[in-house]
Amino acid sequence: MMSGWAIVAVIAVIVWGAVQYAKARAGIISDEYGKETLAPRDDGRSAAELEQARREVEELRERVKVLERIATDGNTGEARERDRIAAEIEALRALPATDKPSKEERSE
Repeated sequence: MMSGWAIVAVIAVIVWGAVQYAKARAGIISDEYGKETLAPRDDGRSAAELEQARREVEELRERVKVLERIATDGNTGEARERDRIAAEIEALRALPATDKPSKEERSE
């Protein structure tokens, strides 16, 4: 059976390895003085390609905002009521004007 100190040492080595693995996946490197820096990533893209991708992402964000507004504005109860009233007004405008006698003419 392992002694208490041996268990602590094994756990310490495992934790140290996990931390080193996480740093390596994140691209953190250490120089000879122990200073840690983020390693530059060269994924083979040029600056122009990256800028084009950023513009495209921004354009897509704007499109999503417009689509969200269209999807939410037209489906509210208030918007439907507004549309119903506008349609009713247009229908009333389409009716021909009739000459109704005024109250004074009716009473005579």
